Amino acid sequence: MGNLNGKVAFITGAARGQGRAHAVRLAADGADIVALDICRDIDSIDYPNASPEDLDETAKLVEKEGRRIVARRADVRDADAVEQVVADGLAEFGRLDIVIANAGVIRLGPGGDRRQTFRDIIDVNLIGVWNTVEAAVPSLIDGGRGGSIVLTSSSAGLKAPNTDRAGGQAYGAAKRGLVALMQTWANNLAQYSIRVNTIHPTGVATGMVMNDAMAAMFEANDPSLAAMQNALPIQVLMPEDIANAVAFLVSDEANFITGTAWPLDAGFAVR
Repeated sequence: MGNLNGKVAFITGAARGQGRAHAVRLAADGADIVALDICRDIDSIDYPNASPEDLDETAKLVEKEGRRIVARRADVRDADAVEQVVADGLAEFGRLDIVIANAGVIRLGPGGDRRQTFRDIIDVNLIGVWNTVEAAVPSLIDGGRGGSIVLTSSSAGLKAPNTDRAGGQAYGAAKRGLVALMQTWANNLAQYSIRVNTIHPTGVATGMVMNDAMAAMFEANDPSLAAMQNALPIQVLMPEDIANAVAFLVSDEANFITGTAWPLDAGFAVR
């Protein structure tokens, strides 16, 4: 489409899933990419995170679209590391226009250390997003061109899961917390023409959902999954479905949209 020509997008959790889909779609629209992913597992989470090879594949796919990419391994929980990735991107591209704070983890299954599980999910899904935006906002302001920030929340950020498990409780709390951060930033940054919105996907076919731990829960008809039903006859969305919506949200066609919580959920919120 070319409507992002000359712009630069910073994307966390970019090695696979929604993050990769965002990187590829925005590159197809003309943006250069700064990509971050932890590329290692977190002990309290019961499925594997992306690998360094996954991040390499994202880089290849972006380059296939004819765009440049700075890809770095970093943990969004480490504010200094996130700032360094932003600095590396600025050194390469000289600007920043779009931020997609997408990195996130979940644990819906039983077991594990409840306290550690709760803390890790909050740290990645809430504090990690704050670290991401905090690192990027000075460059957006200094650029004087406005910008767009998208926070990946969840359908659970609008309708919290009914569960006694620490992972689900932390996930809902963090994703709801992103709405509060979004509203605060949308107000505070509007004076700079920087727009901030949350997206709220239902289940998406990514490593967070398509893994052995989640498959075992479906096989056992785990009650924690009872509410995971969409109104439309769509069992799960594809990462590209979310990326298509985000591509609009960060484009000039949406330059008046800020402070919104956008369900991308196949009707989950109304069922």
